Order: sequence, then C-alpha cells, then structure tokens
Amino acid sequence: MVEQLENPSSLLPPSDPPESQPKPQPPPSDPIPIPSSQPSDPATTPPPRTGFNPSRMIGIIRRKAMIKDLAAIYHAECLAYCQELLELQKKVEESLINAKPAEDSRRETMRPPKRMKKAR
Repeated sequence: MVEQLENPSSLLPPSDPPESQPKPQPPPSDPIPIPSSQPSDPATTPPPRTGFNPSRMIGIIRRKAMIKDLAAIYHAECLAYCQELLELQKKVEESLINAKPAEDSRRETMRPPKRMKKAR
C-alpha cells in the first residue's frame, strides 16, 4: 500500500488486453435467419472477469469526481455568461426607452409647413 501512495500511477485501473477481432459472418441467403443448435465457440468468447479489483473502483471514483468538478466549472461559466447577457439586455432596453422620448419631442416641435396643400 505504501508503494501505491508513492506511485499514483499504480492506482489507475489496469488496461484490458486487446480482444481478438470477431470473424465477420457471411450474409444469410434466407431473409429469416435460422438459429443454430450448436453452442458458440468457447475459444472466441472472452473469459469472465474474476473477483473484485479495488484499484478499478478508485479509478472510477476519481473520474466521477473529475467529471463533477468539470460540470461545476461549466455551470459557473454558464451562469456568468447569463448574468452578462442580462446586464447587456437591460442596457439596451434602457437606451431604447431613453431614445423614444427624444424622437417624440422632435416631432412635436416641428414647424408647420409654409404652404398648405390644396384640398381637391
């Protein structure tokens, strides 16, 4: 156990050996496949895992903690961007509200035309 604490890479789960490539099956001649009564070849099936390996659990727990941390950072960034967008939206709305009365006052102070249009 002391060796594992000094060398953290030993805490990582062991890598699985590469599995043999499954043989491609030829396309069936019939549209409905007929199940075979022979059992599958035991040499091509991978052996079942034996026992509980705590080093794999440690790796899983560390990955889960890292994912949680990344999610928290992402969430904080999203909240910051949302807050910034909300502030920008408020500034735009305030500028539009301030701009409307200025346009209305210009229209009211316009002089009447010098010549009146003839009514037909």
